Amino acid sequence: MSDTILLRNVRPMGGGSADILIEQGRISAIGSALAAPEGTPSEDGGGALALPGLIEGHAHIDKTLWGMNWVPNDVGPTIQDKIDTERRFRAATNHDARAQSERIARAYLANGTTRIRTFVDIDTEARLKHLHAVLATRAALADAIEMQIVAFPQSGMLVRPGTEALLDQAMAAGADVVGGLDPCAIDRDPVRHLDVIFGLAQKHGRGVDIHLHEPGEMGAFSLDLILERTAALGMRNAVVVSHGFCLGMIGERERDALLARMAQWGVAVATTAPPSRPVPAVAACRAAGVAIFGGCDGIRDTWGPYGRPDMLERAMLIGLRNNFRRDEEVGWALDCITTEAARGCGFAGYGLTPGARGDVVLVAAETVAEAVVARPPRRLVVSAGRVVARG
Repeated sequence: MSDTILLRNVRPMGGGSADILIEQGRISAIGSALAAPEGTPSEDGGGALALPGLIEGHAHIDKTLWGMNWVPNDVGPTIQDKIDTERRFRAATNHDARAQSERIARAYLANGTTRIRTFVDIDTEARLKHLHAVLATRAALADAIEMQIVAFPQSGMLVRPGTEALLDQAMAAGADVVGGLDPCAIDRDPVRHLDVIFGLAQKHGRGVDIHLHEPGEMGAFSLDLILERTAALGMRNAVVVSHGFCLGMIGERERDALLARMAQWGVAVATTAPPSRPVPAVAACRAAGVAIFGGCDGIRDTWGPYGRPDMLERAMLIGLRNNFRRDEEVGWALDCITTEAARGCGFAGYGLTPGARGDVVLVAAETVAEAVVARPPRRLVVSAGRVVARG
């Protein structure tokens, strides 16, 4: 299949009509009436809005129930309830993380997502089973999706002896990022938790992505320690705090002080914009210079029955959660699944610009704000210069 294509009569980011030439998987030119080498396949965009490939910045594709028969949900209200319910379900059903991760990854791709950061569960029961499943999915879809894998101690690390060694093995086996989880609330020893997580990151030369569900002052305390460790190790632009609910719960003065330090060290925030919890304010993060990007989190799993592998829908939910109304503000929500996600996750060669990877999504919309609000069907999805979805 060719990785060279000419897209004619499209409107990059809602601007004027232009052509986009992709050669050998990368954008080589954008302009009017572009000439292409003889034999180059072409597509008439019909004046469609052209977006860069969308980015899923926080997923759990190893444990989705997407496409399966409906599974009734009776999970309890706490994080620990959800962890325990998930482990029981996994043990009882021998959940097929390989098949399910590819199933939902393909659904993401059909909706225009060409890059994904996903967490995979590492614990003393599943061990590296989920990692090997998602590594296989990544290999199967390597021509279409760029995937980062986070080795994630979902059941806790210090509270489950042996998990540290498994995380080390996961990093050696091909995981890209070291994951952490609620250093105070789950492991109850934040200093030791961060010693291990950052130690593994240093050992393997990788970044860190820590789930921080902890509320208010507890979460702010953990975030302060994360920032201290980031600065001490010089890990600029290598750390992500996922969820960061505390940033939506503390006072503005304390929040802004933390955001200033996050901007200084390039610590990004991943948000799923849930309606049930306080969330980091996108506008405040942007004003401080902190990359804030979006993810769907778990989709139809034992944690909750909601969600779709559609990043335009997630951008819409981010806009709603942040009370964005003006077109400019709705555009910020799109940034959370495009440019800011690339910056926060470290995806290189991104955007509608010459030299970037040739990922383009065409939709029937006048503006980027309309694309977020209407979430129109993806008319065409091009990944690395190849048509991977249509209609």
